[in-house]
This record gives sequence, C-alpha cells and structure tokens, in this order.
Amino acid sequence: MIPDARQLWRGEGAVVADRVLNGAIIHADISYGYEEYLEIVDRFYADDIEIGSDTSSYSLRGKERLKAALRNILAPIHMMAEIAGLEVSMSESPIPGDSADVQHSEWSLELIGVSGRRVKATWSVCRRWKESLVVNEYHYDFNQVGEPLSIDDLHVAVAGDVGMLTAC
Repeated sequence: MIPDARQLWRGEGAVVADRVLNGAIIHADISYGYEEYLEIVDRFYADDIEIGSDTSSYSLRGKERLKAALRNILAPIHMMAEIAGLEVSMSESPIPGDSADVQHSEWSLELIGVSGRRVKATWSVCRRWKESLVVNEYHYDFNQVGEPLSIDDLHVAVAGDVGMLTAC
C-alpha cells in the first residue's frame, strides 16, 4: 500500500515524501499492470501538475492528462513484459540540493529482451513540492545507451509457430 503524501508531509516535508514517491515508482511491477502507477499519480501529484522536459517545448498540464500519457506509455510496456518476456528494471538515486521543497533525482530504466539485448535510458528529474503534492516536475539530461529493441528481442508468436494459440 502506498502511503498518503499528506500524512508524510506533516513534520517531514518534501525530502521524505520524494523518497517515498520514488520508492513507490521503483517497487511497482509493470509486468502485473500499470494501474499502480496511476494510483501513485493520484496520491502524490497535484490536480494542476505541470510536467516539462529539456527535450520538448511542450509541457503537460493536469493530473488527468498525465495519467492519459502514462497509460499510452505503460500499456505497451506492460504487454511486452507480461506476454513477450521483456524484463524491465528501474533505479533511482537522489541528487543533493539546497531547497527542501525542490527535490532532484537521477533515474535509470533498463529494458532487456529475451534475446539478451538491452537498452538503457537515464535522465534526471526535478520536482517542486507544495503542501505535500508535486506541483511541477521537470525531466532533463536524457541519455540512451543501446539501440531500441526490436520484435526479434521479444517472444512473440507468429503464424506457423508450433506453440501458437489458435481460436476455436
């Protein structure tokens, strides 16, 4: 169960709330579904959240738009993890800062196909907290190591496969 951010805020502030948020993201298991990530958004993000990045001039505004964007990203990853053997691992480490209400962290996402090929993305996140909720999140310093995975890196049944399921 994910703690309520408002309870964490009392006496602890953004430092602890950010650690708990990051831990919830890390421990959610995409192979079981993406709904836990949407629950994390509901518990930790303000209704008027603004998310931006250094790779786009577009910013996303509002909790419901964030959840819709996450569904679009996480649903295919969930399906590849659950059915096609994609292994997904995330890690995070805090970046020391000088403002209690602004927290920075470095993130890493590694995707490993059944072929053994892997691709790793790294980036940093800056979150501004207000009254126990994230009101602004900015992603920066995006890097990718390895080429994107292809269909050959996944276990996908195609017509003619011996083990392919057929409808009656």
